[in-house]
Amino acid sequence: MISVIIPTYNRAAFLERAIASVLAQGCVCGELIVVDDGSTDASPKVVERIAATARLPIRLLRQENRGAAAARNTGIRAARGRLLAFLDSDDWWLPGKLDLQVAAMNEHPGALISHTREIWFRHGRRVNQKKKHDPPGGDIFAASLLMCVVGMSTVMARRELFDRYGVFDETLPCCEDYDLWLRVGCREPFLLVPQALTGKDGGREDQLSVIHRLGMDVHRIRSLVNLIDSHCLDPAQHRAAVAELVRKCAIYGQGCNKHGRPEEGLRYQRLAEHYQTQPLSNP
Repeated sequence: MISVIIPTYNRAAFLERAIASVLAQGCVCGELIVVDDGSTDASPKVVERIAATARLPIRLLRQENRGAAAARNTGIRAARGRLLAFLDSDDWWLPGKLDLQVAAMNEHPGALISHTREIWFRHGRRVNQKKKHDPPGGDIFAASLLMCVVGMSTVMARRELFDRYGVFDETLPCCEDYDLWLRVGCREPFLLVPQALTGKDGGREDQLSVIHRLGMDVHRIRSLVNLIDSHCLDPAQHRAAVAELVRKCAIYGQGCNKHGRPEEGLRYQRLAEHYQTQPLSNP
């Protein structure tokens, strides 16, 4: 059974499109779980209205506002399916997305996670992606150190993945997907379904990537520190993670110095120096 999980927070204007794209899939899901993360708009009413006539069970779970990571984790814990597919409430799936992805997962029964390519829009107009944004398949660990290379709304994962590697870090206000894909990617290959099957509309001020754009590397640095300290990396992965940590600390530290925060800049310089002198992890 497939469980689809949509977290949402004040996205009533987009939620219907997201849900409709799930209902339009040829592959019949076992359930659609919408986790309302403390919305103050009409989001719950939108879900209830659609659920009243939908051809598959739609479960609305409501909680106080705790962030995207907590909302996804609520959905994961409530899901009954063996396959979990994720869709952000302002994104949408193209027809046939689940069919193709389920077929790929069945063809590769050892794969715990798969993802697809995306089609990007900005204010409703299609935009071209840069080469660095082309999602990788297989061993994605090195590529994942630089930035998040797996679109959240493209992911389908077996339940065993979360049993083995844990769920999203709820203390992170953003970059929680970057954090989890590093934890998984250092041990598991990511199956890439090469078609562009997910629509993503960006450029809005209410998106987390915009809200946290100035301090995003702080959370990525913290993820790298946690990963290195977990001692789960092999020597090559350790060296690569430390090198990226040092690079991110240098960039962020320079920004601190430029904007009159020399003490914070010095703190990140010392953090980088500390990990440069540490012994290799022992997985």
